[in-house]
Amino acid sequence: MDPARPVPAPSPLTEPYWAACRRGELALQRCADCTRFVHFPEASCPYCGGRNLAFETTSGQGVVHTFTTVHRTFLPGFDPPYTVAWIDLAEGARVFGGLHAAEPAIGMRVRVAFDDLPGFGPIPSWRPA
Repeated sequence: MDPARPVPAPSPLTEPYWAACRRGELALQRCADCTRFVHFPEASCPYCGGRNLAFETTSGQGVVHTFTTVHRTFLPGFDPPYTVAWIDLAEGARVFGGLHAAEPAIGMRVRVAFDDLPGFGPIPSWRPA
C-alpha cells in the first residue's frame, strides 16, 4: 500500500480558509489598510504591515502565471506526473495549487475546483475554464 499524502494542519489563522473550501469557496485574506489580498494566510499584511486581515470570497477565476510538471516526487502520496501552478486571480491575487490540464500553458484560463483529500476534505485545485 502506498503511503498516505500528508494533510494540512489547520490553525486558528488558516481555519477560515479551510472552512471556505468546505463550502466550495476560495476565500483569501484581504488587508483593510492597503486592500491587497494576502495568500497564504498571514498574521499581518506582508505589503503594509496591517493587522486587519479578513477573509473574502473570490471569483475563483484566473490565468496560469507559471507551472511545472513533476515527474519524480520525493513526497509520499503524490503520484507523478502531476502539475502545480501559480494562478493569477481576476482579483489580482496570486495563489498556488494543483493544475488538472492535459496540456497546461502559461496564460491558460482556469477556475477553482475542490479535490477531496482523503482524511482531510476539500482542497483547492485548478482546471481549464
